[in-house]
Amino acid sequence: MIAAGEFLEHAEVFGHYYGTARRFLQEAEQHGHDLLLDIDVQGARQMKQKYPQAVSIFILPPSRTELEQRLRRRSEAEKMRSEEVIQRRLTTAGREIENYPSYDYILINDRLEQSIDTLKAIVLSERVRRSGKTASARERKMMVDAERCLQANCRGQLQQVLSTFTSSAAPRGSLRKEV
Repeated sequence: MIAAGEFLEHAEVFGHYYGTARRFLQEAEQHGHDLLLDIDVQGARQMKQKYPQAVSIFILPPSRTELEQRLRRRSEAEKMRSEEVIQRRLTTAGREIENYPSYDYILINDRLEQSIDTLKAIVLSERVRRSGKTASARERKMMVDAERCLQANCRGQLQQVLSTFTSSAAPRGSLRKEV
């Protein structure tokens, strides 16, 4: 499928291949639907190269500590992840966060329900913006909520999250950039 160009994006992540078949975008377009992809930074980079108009949302944990706790809870639930895997994922997350400037929106996933509402606001506001129609009062409110997550509008909150990945607790080789 890769050689035949049947993927919108594809990547190898932790020794496993992942990808999104091109047909999913074609089907979404035919039905007038949005296509929301859960992809890593490699896939996002490929999507932006192929479809510069694609809207990208970087979803971050509120801190490195919270990410580690989430990974450990998931590890306990799955009863299979080793300490080495958790540390590798934390190190990878520290490197991937360096890619935040390539994204249109930054969503800090602190509280799940609020993050879901914000994600919906981003998708719906982009839909309204692209439609060219006049936004209703409800849509304008969603657009304001979404605009808070535009990369340029969330630098303070973003800096707080990034700093937790640059602290001495972060593994060597992780994020060293300033916002």
